[in-house]
Amino acid sequence: MTEHPDHNHEPSKHLLVGIPMQEELNILVRTWEGMGFRAEDSCVGRLPVKHFPDLNTTITRGGIGKVRYAVKMQHLLDGCTHRDMLICAGTAGSLINGLNAGDVVVATTIIEHDVRTLSPDLRSPVYETQDSLVNVFRQVNVPREDLFSIHSGAIASGDEVICDSQRRCSLSERTGALAVAMEGAGGARACRFSDVPFLEIRGLTDAADQRIATHFLENLEPAMRHVAIVLALAIPALRHDSFHP
Repeated sequence: MTEHPDHNHEPSKHLLVGIPMQEELNILVRTWEGMGFRAEDSCVGRLPVKHFPDLNTTITRGGIGKVRYAVKMQHLLDGCTHRDMLICAGTAGSLINGLNAGDVVVATTIIEHDVRTLSPDLRSPVYETQDSLVNVFRQVNVPREDLFSIHSGAIASGDEVICDSQRRCSLSERTGALAVAMEGAGGARACRFSDVPFLEIRGLTDAADQRIATHFLENLEPAMRHVAIVLALAIPALRHDSFHP
């Protein structure tokens, strides 16, 4: 893949974004292009990617589920000469009351909730996000015309669609997470192996209950558009932040 130099001659990090679903990726691309960012089609190994030179950011579809996402992200990391950070960007269901569809959650911690242990005293695997990365998102000012909030907290990750109020309640109590999705733990594992910083960001589409099918389709577009807006506002700071693996 062609490297794109920073014309300001400042040290600038190259960011990678893995988006689980094609529909989510399409919304992010439309949003960024609508904000004036130009996309270039390319490939990294066997993965088709889009590179946004103005953001020095490369995006690709990661696939649904932890394993598929981890495999593709490892391939992406192995194929990029410059891979300063990987971001998992997609949608999620909320696990607590008080969060609204369209709100954005930035993970301070990723809890791999579907890994069972022999002892009830042992915790599920946990992946912490660097405070400096999360703080960048806490400082993002949401445009006044966009009515959504940015939250930071734990995201539960596992290959299970949470679509029942009772299961939602039990997972919330066990993990203390704000939201639940699938792929974050897979990306976190790949980045831990490759010694690359990782962050997960999700737009909320539903409440992880019996209404998930309807609410997901209704809220997919605004939730993912909000993720794209927040990323576009945060990326300039991330590119020059002093985070480390």
